[in-house]
Amino acid sequence: MHELLWNDAGPSTLRAGPRTWTVTPTIGLWLPAGTVHSAAARAGTVYRATYFSLEMAAESARPLPTEPVSLRVTGLLRELLLRLGDESLNEHSRRLTETMVLDVLAPAPHQFLVHEPTAGLLQPIVAAVLSDPSDARTLRDWSRQLKVSERTITRAFRAETGLGFARWVGSVRVQRATTLLADGEPLEDIAEAMGYRSPSAFGAAFRKLTGTTPSSLRN
Repeated sequence: MHELLWNDAGPSTLRAGPRTWTVTPTIGLWLPAGTVHSAAARAGTVYRATYFSLEMAAESARPLPTEPVSLRVTGLLRELLLRLGDESLNEHSRRLTETMVLDVLAPAPHQFLVHEPTAGLLQPIVAAVLSDPSDARTLRDWSRQLKVSERTITRAFRAETGLGFARWVGSVRVQRATTLLADGEPLEDIAEAMGYRSPSAFGAAFRKLTGTTPSSLRN
């Protein structure tokens, strides 16, 4: 079965291999059949999973993702998914609703995932940033500390994640911030926790990385 994960309240995370995605009331996740994964949610999170058979998906008029992908949970998509939870639906109505769900699926503007590199060289950086996203050390700082060139660090990040150092740090901050936003934390506190000098600086960085505003991801 393919799986579509979405939350009624609060944030959760899903990990598949070295990649971790965020799921919130406005960001869902399409999980293709056969994807080995683990998931975690804070107390109070209300999460849902909607399943689609391989046969049903094969009949979709649009090609469906073959890899996990973050999805926009629009008002229409939410209503359709809630309808699928109605046990009184007859088979015809259920199939029609499933078809509509698969037809309106749309990727989120940003994938809200963190790809954790495994290269030994990068482990001090990865451990520091995952432990404290506000860590202010720059690429130059890490170059000096690890006694390698900035280019070597950048190449190692790009080889595993497709991102440079700064962009990777930004992806960690976005994911953590998204979780805090879904929890309703004040913007001032989130900005400080992510290492930004002000909520406006945090908002500008968030928009640059995701194409949307922090407030649009609140529950």
